[in-house]
Amino acid sequence: MNKLKDNLNIKQFWSTLFISLIIFSLAQLPEQSAYAKAINDVQVKAGSGINSGMVVVSALVLVFVVLSLWEPLRLDILALSIPVILIIFKGWTKVTATEVLSGFANKATITVLAMFILSEGVKNSGLVQILGDKIAKLTSGEESKQLAVIMGLSGVVAGIINNTPVVATFIPMVTNLARKTKTSPSKLLIPLSYASMMGGMMTLLGTSTNLLASDISARLIGYRFSMFEFTKLGFIILIVGFLYLFFIGRHLIPKRIDTEDDLITEYQMEDFLTQVVIQDNSPLINQNIGETLDKLDFDINVVQIVRDGEKFIEPIKEKELKVGDNLIVRSNHATLLKIIKAEGLKLLPEVKVNDKYFEEPIKGQKLLEVVVPHASFLVGQTLEEVNFLERYNTTVLAIRRGSKLSHQKMDDLVIEPGDVLLLIANDNTIDRLQKNSNFIITKELDTEDYNTNKIPTVLTIIISVVLLAAFNILPIAISALAGVIAMVVTKAVNQNKIYEVINWEVIFLLAGLIPLGIAIEKTGTASYIADKLLIYSNLFPPTVTLILFYLLTSILTNIISNNASVVLMLPVAVNAANRLGLNPFAFILAVTFAASTAFMTPLGYQTNLMVYGPGGYKFRDYMIVGAPLQILLAIVTSLGIVLFWGI
Repeated sequence: MNKLKDNLNIKQFWSTLFISLIIFSLAQLPEQSAYAKAINDVQVKAGSGINSGMVVVSALVLVFVVLSLWEPLRLDILALSIPVILIIFKGWTKVTATEVLSGFANKATITVLAMFILSEGVKNSGLVQILGDKIAKLTSGEESKQLAVIMGLSGVVAGIINNTPVVATFIPMVTNLARKTKTSPSKLLIPLSYASMMGGMMTLLGTSTNLLASDISARLIGYRFSMFEFTKLGFIILIVGFLYLFFIGRHLIPKRIDTEDDLITEYQMEDFLTQVVIQDNSPLINQNIGETLDKLDFDINVVQIVRDGEKFIEPIKEKELKVGDNLIVRSNHATLLKIIKAEGLKLLPEVKVNDKYFEEPIKGQKLLEVVVPHASFLVGQTLEEVNFLERYNTTVLAIRRGSKLSHQKMDDLVIEPGDVLLLIANDNTIDRLQKNSNFIITKELDTEDYNTNKIPTVLTIIISVVLLAAFNILPIAISALAGVIAMVVTKAVNQNKIYEVINWEVIFLLAGLIPLGIAIEKTGTASYIADKLLIYSNLFPPTVTLILFYLLTSILTNIISNNASVVLMLPVAVNAANRLGLNPFAFILAVTFAASTAFMTPLGYQTNLMVYGPGGYKFRDYMIVGAPLQILLAIVTSLGIVLFWGI
């Protein structure tokens, strides 16, 4: 464990040193005096057009992209450092204090914040779950029907509310449906993510990217997206994507997870869960379990104690061991044999440990899967560091990362976004996890309490928010905030929970990135990059150039975040369009659509990462299924833009 911590500290040290050296080097540039002004007016290299402001901003962009891939710090923390650095070097970045803080008061940031709360109201009402029950009845267990209804429903809903909460709500519904009908969840979850992305392109509210792009568009060309600006094209994209996934894509998706009802079997836990009994000669008698496990220093957990017919799962660590105690333990065979020999235990191989063993004898005790979302505080930490067992009174039996399962030394495993934890928990713990935004439960629970009587209220509020903005009665940010107030007043959302349901990582990411886009434009960096990209533009017709910008943005957004791609690419795209004498709005739309449809990796979009673990996918699965769709939509989107808006 200490070695792991040392490695993490070394990694953070070198990343900090790397950033510090760059900042120190940039700081050696002279102040913005007459000399600095002269430097800005004189090209660093004859004919290059580069000035010192471009160097500073480009270095900042490069550092941000590299660290986004490496992630020594959370992405939102990296983004928050951008305004600080921009203002430190304001002599070259040309931004003011007001501009570097503009991201916090930005309409896009405020609207996205409000949409998380509005989405929570929809979730609390149980509307989506009711629709899910209808799906189960409609599909009759046929995979093709399930796929069609899930994609259609998630695509439409994602066009009305933000697509990330839609996927979070749909995951338990889809996995539950898959288990009931013996369908592999792998076959349904990638289509769910892709459909939500495509559906999000039908309205302004569908994704945070749309809202951010609208704000940048207003700054660059003086035009803001209307609510249904690109609904026609978004609908076409959803249909094309639907047809591809239904007839081609679903056959490319492997069956990574078997259709087993038993989670013990699915997680290959048979060899890691065993029952042992404390014999009368055991030195463990009258010993505290927690202290004993610490002394043994083995990779072993006591999952359950059976004493005189009564079963205990929490808090186990505080109990003392007695003669005849039956223990369900998680460990590998080699470790178990060492402990049995040394500690006076007897193996009970005739006892089969499976899902039913845990669920039948104790009311409310369940095996449970939870996904760790990108914004969870667990990300980047180990279970031991967050004191997981004591904090949640639950034991982690296994961890799934994509298609890889971990059963051993899990306390030392650094948690990553998309990881799925298999837990054993009682009703109280499950209720806490269900209400905790740090986890997404992958299975619908009987204990869930929905405010179904609020469905008419929630629908009225959501429709009102959309219509008020669509008819320009209120700006979208004010309309969304009014919807939040209405949700709280009508008790569709608990006022004490509203801050918990907001994905603050997205909010701070937006707030930090917006001033970077301003600096890219004001320093001439966007103009310079556009010039270099257009060196061979005369070789291609305008539509091909539009497609190339779509593809370039889509590649970038599959590597870094969608919002970062929009901030970096929109100023460049607008400058390129102006230089070619083309319609800049067409290029804005191409970049926006490309940034919101990252199909080729699980990293480019949050919804891809959310289904990565529950689907048991490998990294290459996204490339195999998503790359053809990415190319197909590059052509369809670009042609649609030319048809509807001209070029």
